[in-house]
Amino acid sequence: MVSKPHGGRLVRRVAAEKTRERILSEQHEFPKVQIRHGLAIDLENIAHGVYSPLTGFLRSDEFQSVLDHMRLSNDIPWSIPIVLDVDEPNFEEGDAILLYYENTPIARMHVDEIYTYDKKEFAQKVFKTTDEAHPGVAKVYSMAKYLVGGEIELLNEVPNPFEKYTLRPVETRVLFKERGWKTIVAFQTRNVPHLGHEYVQKAALTFVDGLFINPVLGKKKKGDYKDEVIIKAYETLFEHYYPKNAATLATVRYEMRYAGPREAIHHAIMRKNFGATHFIVGRDHAGVGDYYGPYEAWDLFDEFPDLGITPMFIREAFHCRRCGGMVNAKICPHDEEFHIRISGTKLRRMITSGEKPPEYMMRPEVYEVIRSFEKPFVE
Repeated sequence: MVSKPHGGRLVRRVAAEKTRERILSEQHEFPKVQIRHGLAIDLENIAHGVYSPLTGFLRSDEFQSVLDHMRLSNDIPWSIPIVLDVDEPNFEEGDAILLYYENTPIARMHVDEIYTYDKKEFAQKVFKTTDEAHPGVAKVYSMAKYLVGGEIELLNEVPNPFEKYTLRPVETRVLFKERGWKTIVAFQTRNVPHLGHEYVQKAALTFVDGLFINPVLGKKKKGDYKDEVIIKAYETLFEHYYPKNAATLATVRYEMRYAGPREAIHHAIMRKNFGATHFIVGRDHAGVGDYYGPYEAWDLFDEFPDLGITPMFIREAFHCRRCGGMVNAKICPHDEEFHIRISGTKLRRMITSGEKPPEYMMRPEVYEVIRSFEKPFVE
């Protein structure tokens, strides 16, 4: 069976059309708060159930419970605080406010609570460090003084250049049912596929009905593959190397926190809400720098027997010259001298210089897709 939504119910917090029209016609009557892009995307993910069971931004008791126990105050697993930060508020508890992104009203929010928080505690508990070189920590330290908790109603979507590739949890659940998939493994990615990715995906697909590739689109750093390159590369891989009706692709907009093990739990919950029954947890999942051990995320899943989605721990793949193909450390008996590891950095360097990667690293069709873009990388 397709997994039940986290918390048992798929949240939908999108204002009905008549309500939306009335709110927008009265928008000048509400206190107005401008929010950044990442918060606008969090709003959409709350409204469309990607963050079920959340119906809004966390109140103080929920926020503290997530920091201390990685659970909501009702004991449902939840590992990443989803919070709205504001400077000196121009509203009070009990008010309804409008949240704006780039001067467009995105959502109405019912303010249950306005509270302060300790940024160092936030950083230490979520990221296991207070080092400002960590991008997640730096983000927390740049946040405003107050947090606001309460339920939201979505009024408008943030413009989405990849609308045709975007499916909401209610839609993926219908898709999986139509395909007759009862067990679905989800794979999160921010890269074009190489042979290591394909090995891991197909190893997982061996045990389930369908594979759900769910690329994260959004803010990228210099040198990353552009969103459209990732999408086209996967479409090509599906066309040439996956059985029909074995895999599907849909994107999700989400701002990475780089919280390592905690974020791996969060990513699994998101895919559970899309309907996945299994989730591939990668090496150094959602990590950055040397802040987390390569398989530290695997251990954290042991603390959540009630997560409701099965993690799949598949070790990093490499090419072994003796085995003559892609393997991993669990199945290959040969010494390191025979192993060729696939480095994303090395692949990007080769592609940038016009050098075609060997076929044991990347499918030639995928390479040709990347080459077809004049500028495949974020500059």
